[in-house]
Amino acid sequence: MIKYLILNKRPFFWVIFHLLLGISATVSPFIVIGWFYFVTFSSLAQVVKKRETPFVLVSLLFYLTSFELLSRMARTSPFIPYELGKYLLAAGMIWAIFQFKTIGKSGMIMLICLVPSLFIDASGLVQRSDIIFNVLGAVNVALVCWFFYKQKFSTEELGNVLRMMVYPILGVLSYTFIKTPDFSEVEFVLGANLDLSGGFGSNQVSTLFGLGTLLVFILLVNKWEFSGNFYVDVAILFALSFQGLLTFSRGGMIGTALGVLTILYFLRQASSREKRKYNLPKIGKFVIPTILIGILAFVVVDQITNGLLSLRYQGETMGTIQGSKVKTLNTISTGRFDIFLGDVSLWFEHFFLGVGAGASRFLRETMNGTIAHVELSRLLAEHGVLGFVYFVILCYLGIKLFKSHPNPLIRGVLMALYIVAVYTTFHAAMRTYVTPALLGLSLLSIKTSPGALKKARFRKRKMSFRSPAVMKLKPIEPVLSEDGTSNSSLKEK
Repeated sequence: MIKYLILNKRPFFWVIFHLLLGISATVSPFIVIGWFYFVTFSSLAQVVKKRETPFVLVSLLFYLTSFELLSRMARTSPFIPYELGKYLLAAGMIWAIFQFKTIGKSGMIMLICLVPSLFIDASGLVQRSDIIFNVLGAVNVALVCWFFYKQKFSTEELGNVLRMMVYPILGVLSYTFIKTPDFSEVEFVLGANLDLSGGFGSNQVSTLFGLGTLLVFILLVNKWEFSGNFYVDVAILFALSFQGLLTFSRGGMIGTALGVLTILYFLRQASSREKRKYNLPKIGKFVIPTILIGILAFVVVDQITNGLLSLRYQGETMGTIQGSKVKTLNTISTGRFDIFLGDVSLWFEHFFLGVGAGASRFLRETMNGTIAHVELSRLLAEHGVLGFVYFVILCYLGIKLFKSHPNPLIRGVLMALYIVAVYTTFHAAMRTYVTPALLGLSLLSIKTSPGALKKARFRKRKMSFRSPAVMKLKPIEPVLSEDGTSNSSLKEK
């Protein structure tokens, strides 16, 4: 099945299919469970087959991982694990490292930095589940740095992986839309709203919708096909932005803005020679309309909520408006700043080795008992100096991205993925698959020919397994042949 999803012969069908999959989840979890395992087992033959490139494995892994939130909403546990992203990414990365014999020194060092804290518990209250909950996300980030660093993908393969990640997000979109009550029945407040996030954690829903918005924007700007129709893609962009803003959880949508601004920065800095050489998109033709869609979504939601959305993004709370509280960095960050300060204080007290994995919430003076929302402070408090080294390596990898690709647009995309990945750790730690997935993709070595983008055209093309196009909006090399052989191996033959 992964082959048919990658080849994308009927793009509009797959969009509708995943929207219907989300609607079915509002009635029963078994359709989602059935589809998840059908794709998994029907694609194993493609994954275990010896290949020159890990493209197929990565596509399947990120597609299945993106079902994390939809499976939670559909209550598929224990058939699909509650923290699907963590377990699946860890298993997939370990398999990939051995299968493709990769040696990423930075990732290896980061992984080693996490080991000592597993044997330390300054609180005496940490359970095994606490260790898994807090450390597995950081382990996954180390594993993707180990595996993905300088892995060679084509621009078309990158576009395909991003498209595969968006599909399950569409299921979450339709699920949330069905579960959202009539606006007249909702009491809007200056805080995250469970009623408008499908009855689920608004921070995670906002993060996922923000991710979907950014990925669709990237697909549009690069003229990589998604639904097969530009206007449908724009409608999806609006719907993701609209539902993400409705959650009143700011983290995910601010991340989208950061990613979009990063891409615009690199496009703006491109020289006239680079614009001609890589046929870079004109800002007025694609970028401005998509930005206006986001602004329109914000205006509509602000009107629906009687201006509360604007106040929410200004950092206001009911307390600050009524005068019972003073607006501070802590109120603006919904308590995250106090958590950060408490963790830093613990680091000064346990400077070298930290308090141990999962122990900071039991020892923190501020926001005691609250799980860490800022990964940097958690690394410092629980892993000590080694946690600091871990984060420095992560920053170093990002600095190298500034000269990662000659094409300003591709360089901007990689940088945007990295920035959103790191930014997410400052409001949701590393509890979701978003950070390791985006970070891994940002570390890829993207192959493209100077004139590749000049071939892009918005026209309908006939699709077949041997067609030179996988995505209608852009003629590209075949990803898979009928027998499942990867494009790189075909070229070599």
